[in-house]
Amino acid sequence: MPFLHNRVNRRVLKDRIRQAPEDRVTLSFYKYHRISDPASFRDQLFKVWAPIGVLGRIYVAQEGINAQLSVPREHFEDFRKTLDDTGFLKGVRLNIAIQDDAKSFFVLKIAVKKKIVADGLRDETFNASDSGMHLSAAAFNELSAKPDTVIVDMRNHYESEVGHFRDAILPDVDTFKEALPVVENMLSDKKDSNVIMYCTGGIRCEKASAWMKHRGFKHVFQLDGGIIEYARQVKEQGLENKFIGKNFVFDDRLGERISPEVISVCHQCGAPCDTHTNCKNDGCHLLFIQCEACAAKYNGCCSEECKEIIALPAEAQKQMRKGKAQQRKVFHKGRSPKIRFKGTA
Repeated sequence: MPFLHNRVNRRVLKDRIRQAPEDRVTLSFYKYHRISDPASFRDQLFKVWAPIGVLGRIYVAQEGINAQLSVPREHFEDFRKTLDDTGFLKGVRLNIAIQDDAKSFFVLKIAVKKKIVADGLRDETFNASDSGMHLSAAAFNELSAKPDTVIVDMRNHYESEVGHFRDAILPDVDTFKEALPVVENMLSDKKDSNVIMYCTGGIRCEKASAWMKHRGFKHVFQLDGGIIEYARQVKEQGLENKFIGKNFVFDDRLGERISPEVISVCHQCGAPCDTHTNCKNDGCHLLFIQCEACAAKYNGCCSEECKEIIALPAEAQKQMRKGKAQQRKVFHKGRSPKIRFKGTA
């Protein structure tokens, strides 16, 4: 029986995957479905996925599952069979990565959560299943061209900064939970307009669109499968691509290029750039945008201060971090005083 959690150092796992010759498929999927015993379901998934080499970050809750993962291409059909055997996941749409270097994930982590997406909503207060009408890429292009249509990006500011749909409203928020009331307020006079909501793979819009309908918005739509599925349909069907820049993704790739435009700037020098990275200082790990020149100048760090710290012996760095809570600074990207430049290229 496989271990139900990882017992190998993360850096060792990264080295293994980087050196492995196998071809992997990166994908994501979600499904809202009542799961009576999330912990048992989590264990069941680990037991069938670990042996076939599945890696990724999967959240399981009583309301369903939200999965971002990679699987060896040679075991892809085996993986699909595990979904079909699960019952409620049979035939679930898999959002396959647009750009895949096979190094997106390094460990299999399946966590039991209160919700598969932190939205701050009390589902019992509204019909969470009454979501907006799903739009294909072609339907999105057609509806978005109408003058009475509003396009809303339901992602966080560090996602939309590197890529978004043309003419979309981009809430300057750090979390999805924060976005919902902000968007409702921004669109308070648009309750009779066509409102199209979009996100990375569609999961956030399932809840957001239902909430907006509950709050009195009459014509609510959502981009089916999010940006990932939109990009696939545009390519396969030869449609006009209305998304500019990169699609931010929550794995070690940190982005997929959807169009050639670079719409953001390096946070350290202001040069056109849309490459996200995490500060190499283990006591910082700030997520920020850094060009190649600044990466060399600062040795992959967000500041001179952090550059000086990583030059110290490993034990000295460890002592500096001792007793300090290391917050997840993804949500603080662009808010740090270390960021000198922010905006469009």
